[in-house]
Amino acid sequence: MNEHTPKFPTQGLENAEFEPVNPTSNPTMGELISRRFSRRGFLKGSLATTAIAATVSPLALLTAEKAHAQTGSVFSFAEVEAGVDADHHVAEGYDADVLIRWGDPVTNDAPEFDPTAQTPQAQAGQFGYNNDYVGYVPLEGSSEHGLLLVNHEYTNAHLMFPGLVTVTDGEAQQGPLSEDQVNIEIMAHGGSIIEIEKVDGKWQRVAGSPYNRRITGETEMEITGPVAGHDRLKTSTDDTGTMVRGTLNNCAGGTTPWGTYLMAEENFHGYFAGELPEGHRESENYARLAAPGGWYEWHNFHDRFDISKEPNEMNRFGWIVEVDPMDASFMPKKRTALGRFKHEGAESVVAPDGRVVLYSGDDERFDYVYKFVTAGTFNADDRAANMGLLDEGTLYVARFDEDGSMEWLPLTFGEGPLTEDNGFESQADVLIETRRASDLLGATPMDRPEDIEPNATNGRVYVMLTNNTAREEANAANPRIDNAFGHIVEIHEEGGDFAATAGTWEILLQCGDPEIAEVGATFSTETSENGWFGMPDNCAVDSDGRLWVSTDGNSLAATGRTDGLWAVDTDGEARGTSKLFYRVPVGAEMCGPLPTPDLATMFVAVQHPADGGEDWDGHGRPSYYEDLSTRWPDFRDDMPVRPSVVAITKQGGGKIGTA
Repeated sequence: MNEHTPKFPTQGLENAEFEPVNPTSNPTMGELISRRFSRRGFLKGSLATTAIAATVSPLALLTAEKAHAQTGSVFSFAEVEAGVDADHHVAEGYDADVLIRWGDPVTNDAPEFDPTAQTPQAQAGQFGYNNDYVGYVPLEGSSEHGLLLVNHEYTNAHLMFPGLVTVTDGEAQQGPLSEDQVNIEIMAHGGSIIEIEKVDGKWQRVAGSPYNRRITGETEMEITGPVAGHDRLKTSTDDTGTMVRGTLNNCAGGTTPWGTYLMAEENFHGYFAGELPEGHRESENYARLAAPGGWYEWHNFHDRFDISKEPNEMNRFGWIVEVDPMDASFMPKKRTALGRFKHEGAESVVAPDGRVVLYSGDDERFDYVYKFVTAGTFNADDRAANMGLLDEGTLYVARFDEDGSMEWLPLTFGEGPLTEDNGFESQADVLIETRRASDLLGATPMDRPEDIEPNATNGRVYVMLTNNTAREEANAANPRIDNAFGHIVEIHEEGGDFAATAGTWEILLQCGDPEIAEVGATFSTETSENGWFGMPDNCAVDSDGRLWVSTDGNSLAATGRTDGLWAVDTDGEARGTSKLFYRVPVGAEMCGPLPTPDLATMFVAVQHPADGGEDWDGHGRPSYYEDLSTRWPDFRDDMPVRPSVVAITKQGGGKIGTA
């Protein structure tokens, strides 16, 4: 970790920018943007920043393929005021109700949450920590009765355990974790499946439902696809290389067209510690992943997290996990055909020929954008026939060219440089070392690719790029050398076919404060002072084709505002207009978001409230920790402390995003 290294091991992990580990000299997205507009000759004269804004502005992109003809915004709600405080805020005329919080019972035998008497057994049946991805599977096609799917990405021990942080002479220090506390952390990872129902306009959990289920860092899982059984996945506890305990660091995810739940394993490297024996085969592989990270203390009690004792265990993480929420007996599957990297998101769409296409970002500075295209086709009439679709297909990595074209490069053993000459002996090796294979293909290093969402309404794909302050290439066309605020790229797949191997790209937005010229933000002039944002992270496209963007990293220091959920116009004269719909407490990150099919509800996840915010007087350190250790019982129902899933509905009913 670099200058953003937190005081405590897992403080601020989500908005920390880790040292880049991509060793290639492949041209970055910033360099391509620069060359593209420089080559067009748009930057003559002294007002380079103004010219950039003009060339990539919303109005300049009205001729984009399949652009809609509307003249005004598709959103009409009263905007929230941006700011910083310890509460959450939603647009006027809407209710934001907490549906479930960390520690609330999920399974039928789980006890009520007591923060002063936590146990691994209790946490195994309670809602996990740091909720990220939110999915919804309708029951009998209903938008008011279904299964809520929630990822639990990571844990903040300094906020979870009363008394762990002590304050001496104004200095806060975190003590070592006990074995029980480590096991609580393991059980707080994974995901939750919860039956929910809307009753009299309000969402509630269905207690005693046979669907209610926790998936944890200890849940037994099967490894499937091309890597299953490979020697590089075999350990002392699994000599078959086909079984693994648990899933970790599940960030954004997805739901398949056949109603299964996809959990994307992101920063899995942080859970491992130790050193490989000198000359070990995995040395280069792990170095490309900045592994081991050593963020946690799990290796003190579990040998599988010490790579000096179990050198192959880490190869069993970094995959997409498929779960059937309709079947509590279903064993989760790690689908290795989709590649191994720090997955952010697993959103899918059905291509015109029936194949299923799944997009995923590799969330690190200078890493890549991927998609997977199944070999088989989706069968809408036979759910069971789709259950093996993710085990066969082609994984692609994106190359963005300076003329606005792009190509999807196949990660296929035996093609191009992916041969034995470069250390790949099979497709399994290519997938285990997806990053190195992508380096060799010449993929375009990106600025922290996070959520990627296909839009079946207009045939485009939206790529969230959070930030990259390590960019050092100065040029007149792109002054964002130190890209602190991120941007959003819009992909147009060739012929509107999501399975295509070529397409074009445009910038939808360069983020940040548009009133600061040197930032180079490109929001439309209709965007208010509350409407601009930085650090795009998760996103959603609703059933009307409207784009919603949530953020990670807004703070007093960075933007003077908290994270939140913004509604973004993508077409017509309003293209590039953004409005703040919901804002989270200081220190929290905005995750989710998920609109129901009928557009009557937006589910959002408020992650790690109270983590950070040291610069805000109302949430400062270290006095906050000192108070926390004695006041924890008072915070059982307090939004600023417990990660929560929130259901947003319009008062009196109606479609979200409207007045």
